[in-house]
Amino acid sequence: MTMNLQPSGVPASAVKRISSHARYETILLLRNGEQALLTIIIPLFIVIALSKTTVLSLGNAAQGFARIQTVAPSVLALAILSSAFTAQAIAVGFDRRYGVLTHIGTTPLGRRGLVISKTLAVTFIAALQVLLISAVAALLGWKPQGSILLAVGLMVLGIAAFSGIALLMAGTLRAEATLAGANLLFLLLLLGGGTVISSEQWPRSLARTIEFLPTAALADGLRAILRDGSVPSLTQWLVLLVWAVIGIALASRFFKWD
Repeated sequence: MTMNLQPSGVPASAVKRISSHARYETILLLRNGEQALLTIIIPLFIVIALSKTTVLSLGNAAQGFARIQTVAPSVLALAILSSAFTAQAIAVGFDRRYGVLTHIGTTPLGRRGLVISKTLAVTFIAALQVLLISAVAALLGWKPQGSILLAVGLMVLGIAAFSGIALLMAGTLRAEATLAGANLLFLLLLLGGGTVISSEQWPRSLARTIEFLPTAALADGLRAILRDGSVPSLTQWLVLLVWAVIGIALASRFFKWD
């Protein structure tokens, strides 16, 4: 009995190409122990530190709630920012620099397939982060309110938005510029993007601008669901949706393989 090992000459379907590459990217992310550890340890440290200290004010809306009720959804938003944006941008930027993506560019996957598969891979990593942070927060006394499905939907939109922005940055800038820009933006969005310090704590004129950032839309939305038991505003959903669509569309259009 002989086996026909000749290639068919026809590429696999788009769904199969994307799912296969997403699985490959997920394995690579899990094997990068240092990076995975960093994206998990920092949010865990922050959720413990903020829940046990009162150095940082959490805003008037947090009054009347146990501190962990505000800290937990805020740190979930921070974790998604760190994995879907910062870690993703830096990793992809240096993959471009070292020519890793050049070979992928010769395959039928294409830019759009690469963007979608990397977004799916980072979604899996973010899901692990969310589960671990939620478990630790629960041990600290967190009791999430509201609809978990709404929270998951909001987080998926947030992951898509941050991943699109990360891939646009990493696919158009030099690796060194991506490294500096991703870390700088992370710090700016952490402190002034409505992530941990809510937009309501800023002057009203500035808060109106911050509300249109994806970090504020995600964090404020998660606090509304998981702390207040309410539904995020239409503006918060639309802000994340617009950032996700624009980021992924621009990354798919302008991403450079080398």
